[in-house]
Amino acid sequence: MNFSTKELFAVINYTLKWILIASIIGIFSGSASALFLLSLDAATSWREDHLWIIALLPLGGLLIGLMYHYLGKEVERGSNLLIDEIHNPTKVIHFKMAPLILLGTVATHLFGGSAGREGTAVQMGGSIGDQLNHIFKFTKEDRILILICGISAGFASVFGTPLAGAVFGLEVYFIGKLSYSAIFPSFMAAVAGDYVCDLWNIQHTHYAIISFPEIDSLIILYCILAGIAFGLTGKFFAHFTHFISNFYKGKIKYPPLRPAIGGCVVALGVWILGATDYIGLGIPVIEASFKEQLPVYAFALKILFTSLTLGAAFKGGEVTPLFFIGATLGNALALIIPLPMPLLAGMGFAAVFAGAANTPLATTFMAIELFGAEIGIFAGIACVTSYLFSGHFGIYSSQVTGASKPSSADKILDNNDL
Repeated sequence: MNFSTKELFAVINYTLKWILIASIIGIFSGSASALFLLSLDAATSWREDHLWIIALLPLGGLLIGLMYHYLGKEVERGSNLLIDEIHNPTKVIHFKMAPLILLGTVATHLFGGSAGREGTAVQMGGSIGDQLNHIFKFTKEDRILILICGISAGFASVFGTPLAGAVFGLEVYFIGKLSYSAIFPSFMAAVAGDYVCDLWNIQHTHYAIISFPEIDSLIILYCILAGIAFGLTGKFFAHFTHFISNFYKGKIKYPPLRPAIGGCVVALGVWILGATDYIGLGIPVIEASFKEQLPVYAFALKILFTSLTLGAAFKGGEVTPLFFIGATLGNALALIIPLPMPLLAGMGFAAVFAGAANTPLATTFMAIELFGAEIGIFAGIACVTSYLFSGHFGIYSSQVTGASKPSSADKILDNNDL
């Protein structure tokens, strides 16, 4: 009886402690995401009304490069730095990560780069949450939970998906392994971050899929085939972006010149195409992929522009471009896979991200939160298949393999590495 009483009080103490800490992290992370999303919308709108600014993308890249080279070398690794600190906590992340990534990402979008927003929100959430260590002097174990809370709150608030955000914080730093000790803090932070962002009256993009076929063996086979295509595409994106990054590092020794030269390449590509569909977030194209047949090469152009942007060290995330790539690939696959086009677009939206980030559970939850519960089985099959076929290397190079994927599939895929 005494043991049970002590256990009860220990659980109550743990619960109250992490409700308080996670709420604080959620409040600040959600508010930071709200500011970021408002800034991003303003930058995107201004760019689309003044397209001449894309010609200044090399200058924007130079400014971003100079800012990080002289002010932010210790936080330049971004999301991978957060993951490293979770695996081996050594030093509190400098607060400068938050304003630098905010300014860098908004500038990338203002001048016409192709990037996302999850990396920015995650880095802001992680760095803001980590500042609590200056006040409370947490243990190493608690600091790990704080970093996970920051990642969860940032992801949840920027996309309006608290369940996916909570699971993403648990899933992103290990491949094939979850930390159950972090479940409660992660969920509390994600819910708080999303709630606070909503209080700032931020509107998130949601989608509707109205056609779902009856599940049978053939439909399951189609979902698996689509999942294979999504996984191989996610794998290619991760490797191609890494290849571009290594190319710039090998050819250009002065880091600020890398985004400057990369900006020239991206701006030239926009001029050649005569369209801005493949830069920025690409939300209008994502929305169109659920409604109309798009060019079959749309996903490939988004891979090219995003890899050229992020590989040249512009700032921003990979996830929204992966949404674009997946949705437009699903749109194209509807020409050969007999599933409804909106359903394939929704499956691809989640599953390419699942493969590239090695986060099949978070992406399945995200699909359900964005498209409704009916997509759960379809998205789940596509996401886990994509995860299986994407190999062990993803967009987050600091991920540690907790449980290897089946070696036979991995060997097949590794023979096709860039």
